[in-house]
Amino acid sequence: MHHSFKEFLIRDWVVGDRDAAAHVVKTVLAEYGLGWEADGCGCSDRDAVEVETYYWQTGGEFWVVEQAGEIVGTGGYLPIERGENAAEIRKMYLLPTARGKGLGRHLLGELEQAAADKGFGEVWVETASVLTEAVKLYEQNGYMPKSGVETDRCDKVYSKPVLKENP
Repeated sequence: MHHSFKEFLIRDWVVGDRDAAAHVVKTVLAEYGLGWEADGCGCSDRDAVEVETYYWQTGGEFWVVEQAGEIVGTGGYLPIERGENAAEIRKMYLLPTARGKGLGRHLLGELEQAAADKGFGEVWVETASVLTEAVKLYEQNGYMPKSGVETDRCDKVYSKPVLKENP
């Protein structure tokens, strides 16, 4: 996967991106007063580091966003147990320099379509009320609130049906 949006390049994560991609996630979490949780088992940020295990080996995808050769964003999806044939969109974070340009909406749509193309029928997201831009993005793009948040840091969960586009 590899395409451009305005001055950004969206591409598949590669092993050499590990530190830079994790840095994006840590930076955005810190901006909103949320902690990075990658130590210990079952924690919610380990997937941003161990991409091969969490995304590639499960049939998901993980992407990075570059601007002038620097990684400024991340996003991915992976299969989950809840819902019907569902994937969860995870780690969709953009540094402040990459915001306000329609990139978040574009990236969300591309992740939804990629999940649909892989055969998933619905996508879920978990987010936190403090991430006001993210909450607004999901609510404006057809995501419906659900119950049953699975991580301590997140207090909102949404889902949305997705359809494969006809070729």
